[in-house]
This record gives sequence, structure tokens and C-alpha cells, in this order.
Amino acid sequence: MIPLRDTTPSRSYPVVTMTIIVVNVVVYLIEIGQGPNLDRFVYLYGLVPARYSVPQIAAYFSPFQQAFSFISFMFLHGGFWHLLGNIWFLYIFGDNVEDHLGSLRYLVFYFLCGISSGVAQLFLSWHANIPTIGASGAIAGVMGAYFLLYPRARVLTLVPIIIIPFFFEIPAYFFLALWFVMQFMGATATRAGAGGVAWWAHIGGFVFGMLLVKAFDLLPSMGVAPRVRRVTARKKSNRLQVVHPDGDHGDADVYGTIVITPFEALTGTQKVVTVPGIHSRRLIRVTVPPDVKEGTVLRLRGLGRSLPDGTRGDLMLRVHIAF
Repeated sequence: MIPLRDTTPSRSYPVVTMTIIVVNVVVYLIEIGQGPNLDRFVYLYGLVPARYSVPQIAAYFSPFQQAFSFISFMFLHGGFWHLLGNIWFLYIFGDNVEDHLGSLRYLVFYFLCGISSGVAQLFLSWHANIPTIGASGAIAGVMGAYFLLYPRARVLTLVPIIIIPFFFEIPAYFFLALWFVMQFMGATATRAGAGGVAWWAHIGGFVFGMLLVKAFDLLPSMGVAPRVRRVTARKKSNRLQVVHPDGDHGDADVYGTIVITPFEALTGTQKVVTVPGIHSRRLIRVTVPPDVKEGTVLRLRGLGRSLPDGTRGDLMLRVHIAF
């Protein structure tokens, strides 16, 4: 299962989430530029339990280096696909959590989740001499927060069956609960101190993210979030959208709604949509012309239901201007 996006729009542009993604990419470029010094680089900036549990090893590192590793380890990655998987999950789930907490609190939340995931991995692999690296623990905290905040949201997921792609909307609570169960199964099946995936970092980050987002909600607002939201308000809606047919109108035409912002209504835009039950195996490109009005219907010919004679009805998309 490959998640493509969630169905919950955020009101603001995710400045912190996108900045974290950029920093991860930059650090990865620095990392692959180390050449023969890569192992030393990863050991120095990764989180190595033996550096804290074995005095003979700890003696080689300063207190600053020992403390800094709890931050730096979450920006290192074991390869391109490791990096891509992490930033993709952060891109999907991070914007809504940032929208809920506000940018400044979200930044603190992200780092606390990352640190807590490292602590969980540290104490459950106390004598391991293998670096724990990756943003996945911090991102697991973001996913844990999303699990509580948006359980009724849906995740548009690509499920390749043999070689045919199918698109399904999976409830967020099911998608994330399944992910968590898989992490727990991986953790219990892996020998303590063995290399590979830092399962306990994922579990610790997810659980701490759930606890921390509830704690943050109890704290009084500093009044900064509204001013930041005015600056970061989204000018564009999600490019990839799910169109749910508006019931059976008794003909072959399919009716649904596409959401755009006032800015897009003025300038025009392009979207990509999927229609569950009608076009579950394909994505459809939709062009929204400039100066479109609320309630305007866009007709996409030949993209409706199939008729017995082999012809198809049209896909009728009503424009809804939101945000």
C-alpha cells in the first residue's frame, strides 16, 4: 500500500513541514558526499546506544557530541529510499498536524517526538554499537498525533494488484493502526541490538506523539499562530483530489464536486482527480478555467458511467470555492 494523500485539507501552507523536508534532503546530500568517511560521519552524528552504555566508548565523545546526537540522528538516512519514504509520510500527515498546533508549537512537537523516539530505541537496545538514524521516529510522532486528531479522515492509497494500480480511500485510523501493528510485530521479531529498522524508535515516537499532542492542546496559546496563519494561508487547494459521486441521478452522467481556492478561481488551475467506483484505476486531469464562479459545472465528456451500448456518460464536476 502506497499512501498518496489524505482527504483533510489544511488551512495554511506547512512552512515547518516543508522546511524539515528541505533540511533532510540537504543533510542527505552532505552525507553522501562523505565518501570513505561516511561510516565515521554516521557514527559521530547517529544515535549509538553503546556510546552511552559503554564507558570505554563514551570517553571518545564530548558531552556536546553526546547531546547533539539526539538531534542530528533524525536528519541522517541510510539511503535514497529511506529518505524518500520518510519525507513522503511527513508530507502527507505533517501539514494537518502543523495546521492544528500552529507552526511554532509544531516545531517543538516534532523535535520532542524525535528525541523521545531516540530515547526509546536507546534504552531498548542499550548495548548496541549500531547507529540509529532517520527521521522516522519523529514522523511516527506526527502520525500518532494525526491518529488522534483526524481518525475519520481518509488516506487515498495506491494498491498495485499484480501490475494494475487501484486507488482506494482507507480510513486514517485503520491505515495508521495497521502501520503501528506492523512496527510492533517487527520489533518483537527482531533480536535486541540487531541492525536494520529502528522499530522501537517508531513505536516510541508514535505513542509519545499521541500523548504530546493532547498535552499541547491543554497549554494556552501564545497568540502567535493567528498571525502566522495570515501569512501562510494557502493559495492553492490539493492538486490530487477524490471526487465522490453525488448519488444516482438516473442517467449515465456522474456528478461530483471539485474544491479550489479563491486564488485558483481567479487565475485558473489544473487538478488530478480519481472517482471511486467509476474510475478506481485511473487519474483524470481536470482544467479549471480562470474567473470561474462558485457552482460552475465542468463537463468532462465520456468519463461517466458505461451504457449497455458501449457509450459513456459525462463526468460533471461542480466547482466549490473554499478556504
